Amino acid sequence: MAKLNGKVAVVTGASKGIGASIAKHLAAEGAKVVVNYSSSPAAADKVVQEIKKAGGQAVAVKADVSKADQVKHLFNETEKAFGTAHILVNNAGVFGPTPLGTIEASSFYKYFDLNVLGLLLSTQEAVGRFNGTQGVVINVSSTVALTPGPGMSVYSATKAAVDNLTRGLALEVGPKARIVGVAPGLTITEGVKDMFGEDRSFENLAISRTPLARVGQPADIAKVVAFLASDDAGWISGETVQAGGGVRM
Repeated sequence: MAKLNGKVAVVTGASKGIGASIAKHLAAEGAKVVVNYSSSPAAADKVVQEIKKAGGQAVAVKADVSKADQVKHLFNETEKAFGTAHILVNNAGVFGPTPLGTIEASSFYKYFDLNVLGLLLSTQEAVGRFNGTQGVVINVSSTVALTPGPGMSVYSATKAAVDNLTRGLALEVGPKARIVGVAPGLTITEGVKDMFGEDRSFENLAISRTPLARVGQPADIAKVVAFLASDDAGWISGETVQAGGGVRM
């Protein structure tokens, strides 16, 4: 039996990469899924069509989750399509290097507005709409929250903030919602491929520091998220699960 039958899930930043895989895995477990995107309608529609082809239910909704009015729109459209959300996956984020000499206010806010403020606004809206039943909020963090790499300080700081928020919000909302996190290691997505191109040096370094001796794929993370969203993880809140094959950079 599918573990998420009758559930409605919102996945932010779900048009590609880890978010797309999460959306498809939640749908495969029976959830009705809202595929959120901000700038890739064709990619989001492709995810929706793949879910439907597999027998699931999904819609795509455009929203920049760093904007409060657009977050409200996202959840209003969710309720129009499927009813009240039971699951929120805060996956939307921006990733990339910011060497110290290049940091400006605009680049700082670019990362924190989406990776941190967007998470807070989405969580605020979701928790405020959970109707009597315990909801689940899953925050996508990163192993670099614990071990930031050179030139990645701003991005790493946003993920350290995500881990802190996972713990703090779990304590704040209590039994109304489980707040949990998942921290991927190096995972091969479109964004990672664009960032590193043909340079395999960082990938090889990551593999050398990973007990399971490979880099991650989006499905590796999506399977963990599907577990955390289910009742099988019903006694987990305020924790961030490290999902990087044991990597220690």
